[in-house]
Amino acid sequence: MNTTIACRKAEPRDVEALYELIQSYAAKGIMLPRSREALLRHIESFVIVEDGCLLIGCGSLFRLGTDLVEIRSLGMSEGYKGKGLGSMMVDALIAEARRMGVPKVMALTYEVKFFEKNGFEVVSKEIFPEKVWTDCVNCSKQHNCDEIAVVRVLDEAN
Repeated sequence: MNTTIACRKAEPRDVEALYELIQSYAAKGIMLPRSREALLRHIESFVIVEDGCLLIGCGSLFRLGTDLVEIRSLGMSEGYKGKGLGSMMVDALIAEARRMGVPKVMALTYEVKFFEKNGFEVVSKEIFPEKVWTDCVNCSKQHNCDEIAVVRVLDEAN
């Protein structure tokens, strides 16, 4: 792997590249779109992976309650998948959840095997009313959601 690849907290200067990466996934219907304004407003919740000066991956944490955060907007540019970089971002987001004192991390995903490899387990979406009332009420797939819910309960051992 290239030694110029690094994971770091996103900064306002990353908004345009974040927007482009997220839009590429949203255009395929596999990620919710985010406006540039929303990205800027929530920039502190994002981590990015970059290869030199090129943003190649992103992910964010969104607090759904006192004991639950969601990993969202997790994506990687083509050509960089399968190299452990997504797991590096998940590790950074898990570390942030721990720092925040939040014991549960969830995600809605089409990439179940990736999340299982990173210590998550499949659960019923219905156990997350916080998510349903925060985002799902505004989603076009609300009554026909095909994403799979996963959760990881954090403790000192994981």
